[in-house]
Amino acid sequence: MPYTEAPGARVPIRMWADPRTVEDAAMDQLRNVTRLPWVHGLAVMPDVHYGKGATVGSVIAMRDAVSPAAVGVDIGCGMTAVRTSLTADELPDDLRRLRSELEKAVPVGFQMHKSPVDPRRIHGLTTGDWATFWDRFDRLASAVQDRRRRAEHQLGTLGGGNHFLEVCLDDEAAVWIVLHSGSRNIGKELAEHHIERARKLPHNQDLPDRDLAVFVSGTPEMDAYRRDLFWAQDYARRNRDVMMGLACDVMRKAFPRVRFGQWISCHHNYVAEESYDGVDVLVTRKGAIRAGQGDVGIIPGTMIN
Repeated sequence: MPYTEAPGARVPIRMWADPRTVEDAAMDQLRNVTRLPWVHGLAVMPDVHYGKGATVGSVIAMRDAVSPAAVGVDIGCGMTAVRTSLTADELPDDLRRLRSELEKAVPVGFQMHKSPVDPRRIHGLTTGDWATFWDRFDRLASAVQDRRRRAEHQLGTLGGGNHFLEVCLDDEAAVWIVLHSGSRNIGKELAEHHIERARKLPHNQDLPDRDLAVFVSGTPEMDAYRRDLFWAQDYARRNRDVMMGLACDVMRKAFPRVRFGQWISCHHNYVAEESYDGVDVLVTRKGAIRAGQGDVGIIPGTMIN
């Protein structure tokens, strides 16, 4: 798919969207990002729009720096989808009972599990090494050390806002389970802690936008953020895995002959260590997924329609 380059920026803004259709506030955000000396490149997706912290639908590559506000407060937010062996004609006309059972299994909104889910008891769960994962909690920021119990009870919960879990059909009438969620409250608290910390650093005092505050490689602040960021991204992935496992268990009870096939999982609010043009960079994808050769992604539809 061809792209254009937006004018008036320090580094190229590669746009897979018509600049004439992008709102002015979003274009101002994008140009402000390119003014940061650490920015190596910026890509813009077709559904780009203004966002808190950074433009939604943007991909920011930085050398030796990362902006916690650009990642945002829902660290690791993303999608998971599983194809079932069911087809549309095997579903009942009335899906209310199935929905009720799914809502019992996967808490929604501010609700959480009364006791932590034991992932080892969920059939087919792909994520492992849980003991090591929770051991890492003790090394997170001191500001969240009293939040472990809540994080354990929220693992396998959906949250609110635009997060969802649905049973849907593909073009071949195959039944899929699809869900959208992230790192829940623990990710939010870690993000807010580091966003405020970044804003207070001396090198961030003269920025065109205070949401562009960055951590720089080789500093204690960057080391602490990377540690907490990558743990929260892992939590988000595990959270979706547990929810999907719980949803699959509900489907097994409702449809004893069901089998599960392709399992797709991808973050769309996250940071990854990558290399472009021979340069090692930290890539922040805000409302965007990786689309490398062979990657399979999930793009949810608009909630308006």
